[in-house]
Amino acid sequence: QAQLAESGGGLVQAGGSLRLSCSASGGTFSNYFMGWFRQAPGKEREFVAGFGRATGVTHYGDSVKGRFTISRDNAKSTIYLQMNSLKPEDTAVYYCAARKTWTPSLTPRDYDIWGQGTQVTVSS
Repeated sequence: QAQLAESGGGLVQAGGSLRLSCSASGGTFSNYFMGWFRQAPGKEREFVAGFGRATGVTHYGDSVKGRFTISRDNAKSTIYLQMNSLKPEDTAVYYCAARKTWTPSLTPRDYDIWGQGTQVTVSS
């Protein structure tokens, strides 16, 4: 069974950096579109970043452009989210997700596999 597992969350001061990891296992993700989402208390789940494993094209949410970078290590079946210049409003649970097609989507309901999430807290 295909699974995703996030790690790397934590507490960081504003202006700091964190790198999240998402390890994929139990399935063939080579043609999937992979995404990072986040959800803050009382808010809807928000698209953060994504890329097509087959195309390598990346996409970013407007609120993180220029600060966050999505990348992958195919040998380790892992994708990363490098987060720089963090702000208190970046505080949320961050989720890794996989969509069983190579076409991109910014909509959570279009994704088929989800990780358990990792908490990121940015203090002011």
